[in-house]
Amino acid sequence: MSYSYKIEPELPEALDCSFVIPFFNEAESLPILYDEIVDECEAANRTFELIFVDDGSNDGGTDIVRTLSATDERVSLIRFRRNFGKSAALSAGFAAAHGDIVFTMDADLQDNPKEIAAFLAAIDAGHDCVTGWKQVRNDPLDKTLPSKLFNGAVNRAFGLQIHDHNCGFKAYRREMLSELEMYGELHRFVPALLHARGYTVGQIPVEHRARRFGKSKFGAKRLVKGALDLLTVWLTTRYAARPLHLFGGGGLVLSMLGMAILGYLSVLWVLGLGPIGDRPLLMLGMLLVLFGGQMIGVGLVAEIVLRRTIAEDDKYSIAERFGGALERDLATLSNPERADNARQRHSAKN
Repeated sequence: MSYSYKIEPELPEALDCSFVIPFFNEAESLPILYDEIVDECEAANRTFELIFVDDGSNDGGTDIVRTLSATDERVSLIRFRRNFGKSAALSAGFAAAHGDIVFTMDADLQDNPKEIAAFLAAIDAGHDCVTGWKQVRNDPLDKTLPSKLFNGAVNRAFGLQIHDHNCGFKAYRREMLSELEMYGELHRFVPALLHARGYTVGQIPVEHRARRFGKSKFGAKRLVKGALDLLTVWLTTRYAARPLHLFGGGGLVLSMLGMAILGYLSVLWVLGLGPIGDRPLLMLGMLLVLFGGQMIGVGLVAEIVLRRTIAEDDKYSIAERFGGALERDLATLSNPERADNARQRHSAKN
């Protein structure tokens, strides 16, 4: 495709699709990926935008995207000052996206844009998020084995049946992205995070092409990071709004076990069945009671902090609002003068 002329489409207020494409030293792949996405979307008569996020590249990829943007207003660039990671790149792209459906794709050409139509069909079928499933992978063992272990652990922790959480080719309804907190390495847990918020997550088989340029930036070393991140996500999605249930529950069990041990030793001492001061069981019982009490205290402090900091949106996720009363409430909240008048009328009645 030639870039010698300026493409100036009229960008509507609402686009059909946004494509968020993070890249890090993938300069050779970018023009090819651009051509493939444009060809697919134009053939399907879809309005779209492409948001390339440069995550600290030093191979000239930024200049290539600038050239694309100069000839096609549907292309935009976000450039980081240094490498901040894929989660940060996706977060920046999500904040800039305007399409009703937001796609994420890797820039290494292993994702095939010909699958776009299948993703859109799955979204139309009722899914809020659709992730790709690379049934046949063109990756080395040091990348596929950790991925299998990771997928199994995440599915078991969240009750999901997703075969490939790590697949970068995904599609989302844009309205859900405001509920995602993307930082660190959490991009690998997006399906689990959305599932925990009550969204429907589906998957479709996708072609996984062999890498044509460069080399993979990931490998077995991320397995340890993934395990720690899994623990973080599991705790924050299940106990973020009720920390006492976690710490207090565990502390209560430990304290009761310690009290049972101390009670048993006390009975032995009363019955004169030998000294108990030199028994390791006495130290164990005391430690269990103390540690259990500390856990309950931590849970109580966490509840106090949560009560003062939790936001209303953190408590639930609303799928729909309906009814005249709700609409009147929303109109009042959006108009400070009407809200003040309502409060004054309420005060006068009381």
